[in-house]
Amino acid sequence: MSPIRLAIVGLGKIARDQHIPAIAKTDGIELVAIASRHGGLDGLPWFTDIESLLAEGPAIDAVALCTPPQVRRQQAAVALAAGKQVLLEKPPGATVSELLPLIQAAKNGSQTLFATWHSRFSPAVKPARAFLAEHGVRRVEIEWKEDVRVWHPGQAWIWEPGGLGVFDPGINALSILTDILPAPVFLTRAELAFPANRDAPIAADLAFSDSSGFPVNAAFDFRQTGPQTWDIRVETDAGQLVLGKGGATLSLDGKALIGEPEAEYPNIYKRFVELIAARESDVDLTPLQHVADAFLLGRRTTVEDFED
Repeated sequence: MSPIRLAIVGLGKIARDQHIPAIAKTDGIELVAIASRHGGLDGLPWFTDIESLLAEGPAIDAVALCTPPQVRRQQAAVALAAGKQVLLEKPPGATVSELLPLIQAAKNGSQTLFATWHSRFSPAVKPARAFLAEHGVRRVEIEWKEDVRVWHPGQAWIWEPGGLGVFDPGINALSILTDILPAPVFLTRAELAFPANRDAPIAADLAFSDSSGFPVNAAFDFRQTGPQTWDIRVETDAGQLVLGKGGATLSLDGKALIGEPEAEYPNIYKRFVELIAARESDVDLTPLQHVADAFLLGRRTTVEDFED
């Protein structure tokens, strides 16, 4: 079978650091073109936007949309209308409601729409889900703190409406949380810190619960310097389970259970190939719904200006 011919739309940091190496490692798919305002790659056809890619570019079967979330809905709609399979970087869009017509369009065309949550493909996530299915959860504490200047240098879109601010990394924690817990949770409180000169939060403190009442607390912050923190601690009736380093490690009461190399993006593309072969979609909006709830319930405070 011929490999899936893929074009990347949006050649930014995440595409260069993660998508391109992952595609090269994945059987059954190959990168054949780039559409980006920021230039292309040597040896591949390059176009400034998805419309010119589809009109003038080489034959393609699928697109990976790595652009800022504010413009993904329109790009995905164009690609689906052209009969292409579509992979969405996280978050899948700027709003929840804009994604529903895309889901229906993919269904109508028997096409694949894949909303990726890369952190769910971390090595500790599946074992943690299996463990929590068998042991009672008493409390969850999430600490997700990183330096925005390191991970999003000069990316003004992240501070604009729809850019999510600190929820851009924080949604990774929520994607893991909603995948490993045996029952759904709902937001009960949110405190959002907005720089005086920005339209998206730089920090957030959240509280969730479920029908049984156990607490889930999450602290997100974009102002961390030095070592970065991406940890989820779950108190259970069998001890403390810790997913560390964004889900790369897993321990129980300090005893290491999992510590494998990162393979999130190769696993994403493996899943994309499988979905296309099965003519299926995979679009879970739960993490984005929790972020939307945080903006609905959030008590806003103003903090000092942020300058990149």
